[in-house]
Amino acid sequence: MPKLNQNQFNYRMSNLSDRLKSAGNLKNLGYLPRWIVLFMDSAVVIGSAILVFVMLWSMGLDLFSVEYVMYVVPGYLVLNLIFFWIYRTYSGIIRHSSFIDAIKLGFATFSTLAVLILINYSAMYVLGAKIFMNTGLLINFVISFATLFVYRILVKQTFEKYLSESNKEDLMRGLIYGSDENAIAVANALIAERPRRFKVVGFVDKNKHNTAKRILNLPIINLRKRVPVLMRSVEAEVLIIADKNLTKEEKLTIVDECLEFNYKVFTVPLISDWEDQKNIAKKVKTFEIQDLLERKPIVLDNQSISNQLNGKVILVTGAAGSIGSEIVRQIIAFEPHTVLMLDQAETPLHHLSLEIEKVIKNVKVVSIISDVRNREAMDHVFKEYRPQVVFHAAAYKHVPLMERNPAQAIFVNVKGTKNVADLACEYKCESFVMVSTDKAVNPSNVMGASKRIAEKYVQGLHHKYRLQGTDCGATKFITTRFGNVLGSNGSVVPLFTEQIANGGPITITHPDIIRYFMTIPEACQLVLEAGAMGNGGEVYIFDMGKPVKIIDLAHKMIRLAGFTPEVEIKVKIVGLRPGEKLYEELLNDTATTLPTHHEKIMIAQEDMEDFVALNTAVNELITEAECYTINEIVVKMKTIVPEFKSMNSDFVLLDK
Repeated sequence: MPKLNQNQFNYRMSNLSDRLKSAGNLKNLGYLPRWIVLFMDSAVVIGSAILVFVMLWSMGLDLFSVEYVMYVVPGYLVLNLIFFWIYRTYSGIIRHSSFIDAIKLGFATFSTLAVLILINYSAMYVLGAKIFMNTGLLINFVISFATLFVYRILVKQTFEKYLSESNKEDLMRGLIYGSDENAIAVANALIAERPRRFKVVGFVDKNKHNTAKRILNLPIINLRKRVPVLMRSVEAEVLIIADKNLTKEEKLTIVDECLEFNYKVFTVPLISDWEDQKNIAKKVKTFEIQDLLERKPIVLDNQSISNQLNGKVILVTGAAGSIGSEIVRQIIAFEPHTVLMLDQAETPLHHLSLEIEKVIKNVKVVSIISDVRNREAMDHVFKEYRPQVVFHAAAYKHVPLMERNPAQAIFVNVKGTKNVADLACEYKCESFVMVSTDKAVNPSNVMGASKRIAEKYVQGLHHKYRLQGTDCGATKFITTRFGNVLGSNGSVVPLFTEQIANGGPITITHPDIIRYFMTIPEACQLVLEAGAMGNGGEVYIFDMGKPVKIIDLAHKMIRLAGFTPEVEIKVKIVGLRPGEKLYEELLNDTATTLPTHHEKIMIAQEDMEDFVALNTAVNELITEAECYTINEIVVKMKTIVPEFKSMNSDFVLLDK
């Protein structure tokens, strides 16, 4: 054996010391090796056999013939070991024993019993006498199985009690809303979760069918009063909504009631029968603001969308952005031939490429680094790939930044749209779908005005070629217009989330400011639907639901995070930003709407302008932008969009 030097000796002694300290604390105790579990199980079955032997011997009976003792004892042990190995009873972690472990033990001990009885009857025919007493074997089976299972339960309960006692001050007292199978599965998962987050204190039954009954030895509370009152009665801190039969309206009412009294609310999706407890526990998460604003699911005309996209070459500009990336994800489900993801942002596009590669099957996906402002570069893309459908989501969208940099708003939002739209027409694309914004309606800022000019150009281009009856009339030019998107880059939700995480304050520009909101998937679903239903030249507007007061949104997000507004997290009013309105609109003052077959999509009827004059004005605007003459750029924009009236901006003077 090689001799240890002093450093090696010190290291090993230190390591041994750490292990001994760890073993002294159950929380840090590792899992027992399998051979130790197998040794303990063997000791249990031997002990059970001795107990049965002594018990029968005291009554003057023999468990087995004494002359076969040299064969019976080792044979009995080997037989048990064989079935322990076959059913792998020793592979489970004792402290996490479950019903499956009981089944394994039952099969192992019953198999031993069956083989011993078979040997017994075989011996009777061969030797003329039985080796074992059949009744004794049956008693031994019952005692050995019970002992093996009970000692596992005792270990499990000891660990659970010790661990729950050791960290019970850190656990949140949780009341589970629901008493059906879904709720019970959630409760079991939370009790078994390690490390634990919740101490489950009871269930809420809204149907009042389970009076005076208990589940998992926990009380079932009938919903006779408001949920916050019930929570106070059992000293619960959080509510976990696990009732799969709740409507969205009922769920939102419960959440609002709890938030009003500063109770945290968690939710969990419908549990599959095949999910294990670890996966269930992971799905128990806090409500997010998207959950509070969610509306009825959008029903899409999948056949119509599939006809537009299936087997086609699709180009998505601005593909690395919030809207563009979601459009890509949803398009892939309709199995186009090729998806061209185009963006100038290298890193986000790379991340999207890696994500898409994991889910694509029969779709070719091409990532293209390019800039919609560069017509030559875009022409190369159209020439090489010949896209049939274009979703144009590339845009500069941040109002304060564009107010300070109007030339850049023109380059991207106007010139970029013009480049892509002209090329879509030149290469005879089937359709061109532009993603616009409600800020283009009666614009009060440079960003909104630039998007309105882009809308006008796209509409005008469609009507020009349709009236001329030229080949370019084959391209359908469609505009989609919607409001703020929850969770998109730069929107208020990520900003508020970050501010809450930093301890506040949350900054709001005005206490009365309101906005329409949609989730990103909702918005993109409606973009695909509008693109499929459009005949060309339409401006589609979406039903955005009820407008949301931003200060109310901030208060809800603070409560969802477990804080009290104006106590732990302050709300600070900082004043309207340049170009910002108190509220957004979806229609111009002179526009009207027409319904479509989809209840959430309408067509805005707006006055058409002479395209030749518009095209000349747009070219002049782009030329002006290239000179970076800020005031002249804005004046030209106001000429093209007469309803553009600046607000809270230095450009207000240009309206007079």
